[in-house]
Amino acid sequence: MVKLGLFVRLQAKAGKEAELGRFLRQGLELANAESTTPLWFAVQFDPATFAIFDAFDDEPGRQAHLNGRIAAAFMAKAPELLAEFPRIEKFEVVGVKLPR
Repeated sequence: MVKLGLFVRLQAKAGKEAELGRFLRQGLELANAESTTPLWFAVQFDPATFAIFDAFDDEPGRQAHLNGRIAAAFMAKAPELLAEFPRIEKFEVVGVKLPR
């Protein structure tokens, strides 16, 4: 059961919107390889505003994700793609409905 999560809002640099979108789509492959990340979403709110939302069963799973391949790849590209440094918000899940 997912109990913890991360929410990261991302603002693309002008002219880098499409590239950020492509980069996030590629992140799905890495997320699928993480056994401790049962839920992972990359979303787009408007042409330049994106976010990553993911959830975990426990703190070791969340930490594994924060120290894993997705985070490393993202932080390497962040200066090139983002208008501002991403703020990573940790949260506790208070309710969830999962597919059956």
